Amino acid sequence: MALLQVRNFPDDKYAAICAMAKEERRTIAQQTILLIENGLECKGVNSERRQRAIERTIARKTPDFIKDVDYAALIREDRER
Repeated sequence: MALLQVRNFPDDKYAAICAMAKEERRTIAQQTILLIENGLECKGVNSERRQRAIERTIARKTPDFIKDVDYAALIREDRER
């Protein structure tokens, strides 16, 4: 197993990890590994979900009636109220 050393780690973050580890009855190393694993999983899930949302947005067809709307006139009308 690899060894990881982190320099200049913020004291408040270290204290938070220590508190979480104690609360969940884990070692600091176990808690840190768990947090990193969860963070890496979230990143993958979020990027996949974001990519699917972008693809759905691109695939949408804009209705013709929206293309003919004068947005500047609508904004002007709203501001004059």
